[in-house]
Amino acid sequence: MSVKSRPLTMVLLGTLLGASLTLGQGVWATRNAGDAALPLEQMRTFTDVFSRIKNDYVEEVSDEELLEYAIRGMLNGLDPHSAYLNAEEFNELRIGTTGEFGGLGIEVGMEDGFVKVVSPIDDTPAARAGMQTGDLIIRLDDTPVKGLSLNDAVKLMRGKPGSPISLTVIREGEDRPLTIVIKRDIIKVTSVKNRMLEDNYGYVRISNFQTKTTADMLKAIRQMKKESDGTLAGLVLDLRNNPGGVLSGAVGVSDAFLNEGMIVYTDGREEDNKLRYDATQGDILDGSPLVVLVNGGSASASEIVAGAMQDHQRAIIMGTKTFGKGSVQTIQDLQTGGAVKLTTSRYFTPEGRSIQALGIEPDIINKPGTWNKPEEESDYKPLTESSLSGHLSGEDEQTAEEKKAEEESNNADSLVFDDFQLHEALNLLKGLSILKKQES
Repeated sequence: MSVKSRPLTMVLLGTLLGASLTLGQGVWATRNAGDAALPLEQMRTFTDVFSRIKNDYVEEVSDEELLEYAIRGMLNGLDPHSAYLNAEEFNELRIGTTGEFGGLGIEVGMEDGFVKVVSPIDDTPAARAGMQTGDLIIRLDDTPVKGLSLNDAVKLMRGKPGSPISLTVIREGEDRPLTIVIKRDIIKVTSVKNRMLEDNYGYVRISNFQTKTTADMLKAIRQMKKESDGTLAGLVLDLRNNPGGVLSGAVGVSDAFLNEGMIVYTDGREEDNKLRYDATQGDILDGSPLVVLVNGGSASASEIVAGAMQDHQRAIIMGTKTFGKGSVQTIQDLQTGGAVKLTTSRYFTPEGRSIQALGIEPDIINKPGTWNKPEEESDYKPLTESSLSGHLSGEDEQTAEEKKAEEESNNADSLVFDDFQLHEALNLLKGLSILKKQES
């Protein structure tokens, strides 16, 4: 070590030692019962590196900047979801959780130094531009993502509504990177959408879990039941590309379909992080069949719902394997005005399954695809009695005009028309409904 760097090193080491000694008597020997002593050799290494950067780095860096970098690195090294937020970033996080913010509309994480798309959010610029789960963003305009923190990358993606940004994306199955230009917009996240499919079968799409998600879903189902003379023959719950959200939303949605039993439990080092959530009496569907659609973009809270439905055998889980985020992050305020987002526990399904890095395996694997629509199969129409000139009319026979109008209405309104997975889910739901009627 050079002579000029030694005083700074000793001063910083002394400061760190002094701060540590305030933790309590005998901190270096035992700290608290069962805790390891602070690693003095690593503390010396830290101050040595700190000093070398201060003296030899090509540009001058302030002590405050270096210490913040150290804090960020300490948290980023734990897992992809723990992070340090300075006061400005913490304020942006608060804005983002209000349900309205300027940006692209994608849930992202970090993988191998690049930004990975967990899920595009419904009805946002990113979804409309064709961003997909699993996309790796390697460049934002002219800025390489490698070397940026996730917070820095998110900050670049946010901006004035209407302003464009060019994303360079690596996508599985593509030979070369894709360039996708997206115009930023005000992101208004609508958590719950619903509509009737056909023959009293309902459809609910949950794009993410917010504090009002459960209430909005219950309201939607009650409205569909009212349209179906008080009962639904079955329901498709669509959680595809749902990146998660608040835990209470997932618990509430699960509880809506269960009469009893555990929904999820969390386990961490502290007692405050050991929690259990149980269902209350009352099934909003009154036992009618339920199919839950999931895919690789279904993460966190979505996996809680899918796991609970699967373990209680309340629903058929259909689609592809989920993302596998089974950890819980807690936002802890700091005296400086910033915050720490820290992974504090893992969550487990009612049967004790950890989803972390494993995901939920569907009961029925159903990959995205296409199906032959009737009009695409052939222009030839088979000969039937009703097509013969002068045939006897049936008592309930519709006119050709009525049939055509009904078919056009059904085709125009049906969500299953261009969605192979939903088409298969509806067919399964019909089969379950028929089986239920036969058993009763």
